[in-house]
Amino acid sequence: MLEGPVLSLAEGEGRNAVYLATLGLNVLGVDSSDVGLAKAQQLAKARNVEIETEVADLATFEPRANHYGAVVSIWAHMPTAMRTRLCPLIEQCLKPGGLVLLEAYSENQLKYGTGGPKDRDMLMTREKVTEAFPNLEAVLLIEAEREILEGKFHNGLSSVIHYIGRRPI
Repeated sequence: MLEGPVLSLAEGEGRNAVYLATLGLNVLGVDSSDVGLAKAQQLAKARNVEIETEVADLATFEPRANHYGAVVSIWAHMPTAMRTRLCPLIEQCLKPGGLVLLEAYSENQLKYGTGGPKDRDMLMTREKVTEAFPNLEAVLLIEAEREILEGKFHNGLSSVIHYIGRRPI
């Protein structure tokens, strides 16, 4: 079961944060774009929910330790150096029993050309996920092909990594 508060990384225009808020969760959406987060706030208002937003660069962002019931990372692609710094902080920011939910394009996405980064370093593998979150228990870790229908630049059959990790109690 997903519990809050929830930290949503690379939130962009707010779809994930607003959806989670409609479920009754307190959500902090973090993104480097103040324009995107302003749109997130507009979407929240239109859906009659509240979200918190914070403009932050994930290269330097430090989430509050032992605070979040879940961290959501949907399409938050980062180079290895950034992942190496941020992922241990993500593990530490979870409450015991807290979850990380991640969806990212896999390295196999390069053969599809239907979205995502073109830099292999920013794409994920199952091995990269387990290296990024060594202290979490993997509840789910799969690579799958699925149709992505998220606008002009993310459209078509894609290769993605799905991960749910739990901080031990």
